[in-house]
Amino acid sequence: MITPSGISNTITQNIGTSTANGFAKMKFSPDGNKMALLTLTGLFELYDFDRCTGLLSNPFTVFPEQSPPYSHYFWDGQFSPSGNIFYTTSSWDTSRFIKYDLQAANIPGSADTLWQTNTITNQFGQVKLAPDNKIYLTTWYNNGMQTNFPYADTMTNVFNSYLSVVNEPDSLGTACDFQPYSFYLGGKRTYLGLPNNPDYDLPALAGSPCDTLVSINEPASISSNATLHVYYAPGWEKAFINADKLKGKQYRLRLVDVLGKEVYAESGVLNSPYFTKDLNCASFTKGMYIVDFETDKEKLNKKFVIE
Repeated sequence: MITPSGISNTITQNIGTSTANGFAKMKFSPDGNKMALLTLTGLFELYDFDRCTGLLSNPFTVFPEQSPPYSHYFWDGQFSPSGNIFYTTSSWDTSRFIKYDLQAANIPGSADTLWQTNTITNQFGQVKLAPDNKIYLTTWYNNGMQTNFPYADTMTNVFNSYLSVVNEPDSLGTACDFQPYSFYLGGKRTYLGLPNNPDYDLPALAGSPCDTLVSINEPASISSNATLHVYYAPGWEKAFINADKLKGKQYRLRLVDVLGKEVYAESGVLNSPYFTKDLNCASFTKGMYIVDFETDKEKLNKKFVIE
């Protein structure tokens, strides 16, 4: 538990398969109720996760850990938006992008290889579920001659200038609409990684007091119907702030950092149940910020990150 007083009630738990592999990934489902564990030595396990207590339960081994020579192993993985399908990448002699139906009676047997390629050309890396509910896959280009990190200026091609996209990740078979090299990076180049952004907007569980990320100075939200939406557009360096279903007549808008320092404030009169503001953030440093919007009837807050 993290409170203004510090960290307390830390949990130590022994569960699932013991592994000595030093490269493991833990991935959580979008609703926060499932966790997958993957290792380079081929272990793939699923757990139930209690967001309030932080405890894992009901371990299920999809693939056990192996000894050399490996018939399969895992580099990364990602749940679909519903949590019913799991996507994995592996990159040894052959790179593979595979999805599994977690509702199938035989999950290993449900393996559907969407794409595979020889790693001499390119290596599949991280997969990530984005806010648009599409899954993005990165590839690392290797021409077999030059050191490929960092890339030489001349090493720009389709392999490292695009991300591949699963447009309908909750669909089985070809209905998932996997499109290799379909998202152009605008002149940037990709390696094996993607941004590791925590799900700050994970909704709270009804009746649960202990599953929400809270900063030292974050106020509680008080509202029966009003909603607050915040979207940060890095290209414009603006935070788009919108509130609706408001009943109050006077408002106060504040922007504070996680230490409670106020970096912006304004107040005024509300003439409708809606409020909108395009806030210029060009002068703000990188980090997480809290939008605190308060009227005489509502108190709302939302987080966003400037990277």
